[in-house]
Order: sequence, then C-alpha cells, then structure tokens
Amino acid sequence: MSEQIPPPSRRSYLTSLYQSLGFRTVVIALLVLLMLIPLFMVENIVRERNSYHQQVLQDIAATWGGKQTLVGPVMVLPYVEHFTSVDTVTDKDGESRIVSKDIYNDRTAILLPENLEIRADIKEEHRQRGIYDALVYTANLSLTGKFDHAVLLQGNAEGERRILWDKAFIMIGVSDTKAIDTASGFMLDDGRIGLEPGTRIPALLPAGFHAPLPANNNTATSHDFKLTMSLRGSDSLLFAPLGKTTKARMTSSWTHPSFQGELLPDKREINDQGFNAEWDIPHLARNYPQHWVVEDKQDYKLNEFTAGVSLYEPVSLYTQTARAVKYAILFVGLTFLAFFAFEISLKRRFHSLQYGLVGVALALFYLILLALAEHIGFLYAYLAAASTTVLLITGYLRAILREKWRTLGIFLLLSALYGLLYLLLQMEDYALLVGVGLLLLATGTLMYVTRHLPQAD
Repeated sequence: MSEQIPPPSRRSYLTSLYQSLGFRTVVIALLVLLMLIPLFMVENIVRERNSYHQQVLQDIAATWGGKQTLVGPVMVLPYVEHFTSVDTVTDKDGESRIVSKDIYNDRTAILLPENLEIRADIKEEHRQRGIYDALVYTANLSLTGKFDHAVLLQGNAEGERRILWDKAFIMIGVSDTKAIDTASGFMLDDGRIGLEPGTRIPALLPAGFHAPLPANNNTATSHDFKLTMSLRGSDSLLFAPLGKTTKARMTSSWTHPSFQGELLPDKREINDQGFNAEWDIPHLARNYPQHWVVEDKQDYKLNEFTAGVSLYEPVSLYTQTARAVKYAILFVGLTFLAFFAFEISLKRRFHSLQYGLVGVALALFYLILLALAEHIGFLYAYLAAASTTVLLITGYLRAILREKWRTLGIFLLLSALYGLLYLLLQMEDYALLVGVGLLLLATGTLMYVTRHLPQAD
C-alpha cells in the first residue's frame, strides 16, 4: 500500500505553520520547560552533597563537642527543719494537759548566686575530614561570684533550720561534658574543692559536674566562688543568667558572630579583629526565683532562659550553589531568548538540537561549580565554571554562525549574565529587585528586536 501524500494545500499549510514565528516560540518555550528536568537533577545532587556535609559536621561535633550551654553554679543545701508542736489534750476524766512534740523535716534548698560574672574567650578552630571543613571552638571560661545562704535563716529562730554541710554541694551544668578540656578545682572562699562527675540532680541539670562542700563550711553566710575551665564545642556557646545580677563578656577573633538566646548583648563591637559582647542581666528578666525547696515540687527549667553567641558561618558553598540553581531557569530562558533574537535578526534558524545542547551546557555549569567549589572555594570555582561554560557556548555558536561580531555579542551577553548571577548570589536582600530588572531588560530587548515583524492577517 502506498503512502498517502497530503494535498499541496495541506503541505503548504503545514510548512507555513512549521516556519511561522508563533510555532518557533512555542517550541522554544517547550525546550525551556524541558530543561527543568536536568536542572531538577542538578538540584538533587546539590542537596545530596549538602546532606553529606551536614553529616560530617554532626560526626565531628559528636567527637569534638556540640552546642554548649553553661548553667551554674548552683548551690544545693540539704537542711533539717525543726518544729515544736504544742497541743492541749483532755483525758477521759476531763483534765487537760499540754503536750509538746518535736517534728523534724528533711528539706533540700536550691540557692542561686547573688551575683555572677562570666568571662569567655572563644578561639575558633577548623577540623578537616576528607574535603569537608568544620568550624569548632575552644572556650576559656571564668566564673566568679558570691552565694549567700542567709535567706534560709531569715524569719526563723536560731536552731530551727540546721544546714547539713556534709551533704551540701555545688553543681554546674554543661551540655556536653566529654568536651571539657580542663577544669580547675572549685574555689570557695579561700579553699579549693575537687570536682566530681554528674550533677546529682539530673531533673534540674541533666549533665555536668559537682563539687562537694566541706563539712565545716558553716562559719559565714556569704561565700565567694571562682571556677576556670576550658570547654570545647561547635556552633554556639550559651549561658544561663542565674545570678541576681549576671554580667557576661564574650570575646573572639571570629568576625561573623550571631547573637542567640532570649537577650541580645547590651554592648557589642564587631570589627576585622573579631567581636566583643557584654551582657548585664537582672534576675527580673527570667521566670524562676533565686532560691526554692526541692520538696515543694516546683518545676523550674534553668536552661530555658539563655543568652550567648553562635559562630555564624557566611553562606556556605552549598547554599550559594543551591541559590544559583534557583536562577537557572531564568538564565536558560534568557540565553534561548538571545538565540531566538538572532534567529529573527539574521532570518535563519537554529536547530532544536542546538538549543538542547546549549541548554545542557548551561546545566553543566552548576555541576562544574559544585565539583570545583568543594576543593578550591566558591569564588574561584565560579570563575572557572562560568569561563568554561561561556567559552563552550561561544565556540559552538561561532561554528554555527561563522560570524565574528555576532559571536562576540553572545560572548559579552553570557559574560554579563554570569556576572549578574554572581551579584545576585552576593546581594541576597536585593536579589528579587535585580532579577525583576533583568527580566524587564530582556523583555525590552525582545520587543526592540521584534518591532519590525509583519502584522498577522
């Protein structure tokens, strides 16, 4: 059976439709949409590499030290409360007599410092694992202040409350105790007390250490203390303002701090040498008292109200690459738009396959960028990837057009586009504004190129 050949009028209609500007516009638009497939695959690769990076950071933090929150010191004072109960008893003969009975209740008081001063000198470090780099720190800490247990004796006759100094201790909470490098003995008044693991009250402070108090430490109600320690960690260092007045000062050579917690520092200075931050926090800012009794079943969370700093890293290469991929469809569309403008001005067509190969080259830019950025940094990787892509597309277009000036035009256009993309990545706050301006410029250019098109019937 012979193939049926469309009549001449039908063939001419299909030919004119195929060669029409509207049909070419639809085809190019479909090609732009098809480019979403490889771009989606590239985005998944970026996400996967970022996931590997985050896993490495978590593994390093697990061995070096994670986010650290310092809570303490807290004085724990067990005491015996003595009451004398006096009752009038009437016997069966109607005679009344007074009966007294001594009652002893065991209590445990939680006492927070009258004043607390925290000094932290944070030294950032970098740890490598394979091609990945993790930012960690070592903090040299100094805690000084004063406890005053006179509040336990106020309003009671002498001897009604007897503190059991042989059972008293001071506890300090630390989020990740295995990251404690060094810790001096706890200095209380003029004596040094050895430190022991565990807080002994995990319901109040889940992790940390404690210092048992000497049994003869009952000669004064006011006690000065001092503790110095070196603590490893990653990401952030926070503290709980336990003092009736808490003063804290943090210094570091890291130039990108991000202050965290419920209260920002009262004073802060950030320059090329690092940062210096100071807090002055009264106890009225928080929601728990200076002292309470454990047996009263008050559920206070000392680590819920904190302040401190995070060693913020500027946008990572994975974040920048992911943001670049989000603009990929815009750049593919603009490049195809430039090719389409050449078609109109030169009155010659590019093959659909040629559009597709150019689109593949544009998608490869992001893979080249990611692969190089993991080794040489984002800036140099961007320059190398952009240069490779621009030269590849320009050389391909030179072979197609065989026109030096047209090729130079597309070279300058692509160079400008990748320059604008880099600016978009650096100016996050103005990315939308620049992107809209870019679209407006492209639309205006296309309108200018197509201004002399014949009118449709």
